[in-house]
Amino acid sequence: MPEAIHSKSSVEAERETGGGSLSAFSEGLITVSDPAAAAAEAYRTLRTSLSYAVHPPPKMILVTSPGSAEGKSTVCANLGVVLAQAGRRTLILDCDFRRATLHKIFGLVNTRGLVDCIVAKHSIQELYQEPVSGLDLTVLPAGDLPPNPSEVLDSWHLSQLLVEVREEFDYVLLDSPPLGLVTDPAILATQADGVLLILDAQKTSMEAVRQATRRLRDVGATIIGTVTNNTQTSSAYSC
Repeated sequence: MPEAIHSKSSVEAERETGGGSLSAFSEGLITVSDPAAAAAEAYRTLRTSLSYAVHPPPKMILVTSPGSAEGKSTVCANLGVVLAQAGRRTLILDCDFRRATLHKIFGLVNTRGLVDCIVAKHSIQELYQEPVSGLDLTVLPAGDLPPNPSEVLDSWHLSQLLVEVREEFDYVLLDSPPLGLVTDPAILATQADGVLLILDAQKTSMEAVRQATRRLRDVGATIIGTVTNNTQTSSAYSC
């Protein structure tokens, strides 16, 4: 009788190769593709600023924006890289169950992810991926998107998962949908130490910023800073 053949899952194969190749990364992952660039330096400055934004420094950070296509996922990914480059054990969770993007930025498979950890009770250790060789950076893609994103994010199981990863990692970054579209970011903001608000210099209106700020304050969230993309030079930050 022939022996059973075990076929490695795509997640297992990704780990054994030591992360994605440079060509698999999105061009927006500037901290990996061109770490000497001015934009990469801006992310390192943001990393330093976060250490002094509030006391104690935020450990679990929600990254969101007032509207869509304002660069929040790109900022989240690059911030995760520079934190790991500084020797911090960093986890990025793709909590955008409307339009998941992080797997595209890092060139990862997205067959299973955070949704499976919440709904099917898989452990993060089963499904996480380590996209950048030599860095203590862990990324958990969203996985198959659920029909009821807000309910999944507001579940007890996600709350317990966040408690666990808070103990295991130095930093946990939560990439969420934009504030102006759904309630998901407000739900996640109640569990984060602080919120990093991402703006686009060419499209984000002051009214959108005011509304986003109001929604965060309504749930008691702490806004620890803003990052402005699409400026004349590199990203501008304010903490």
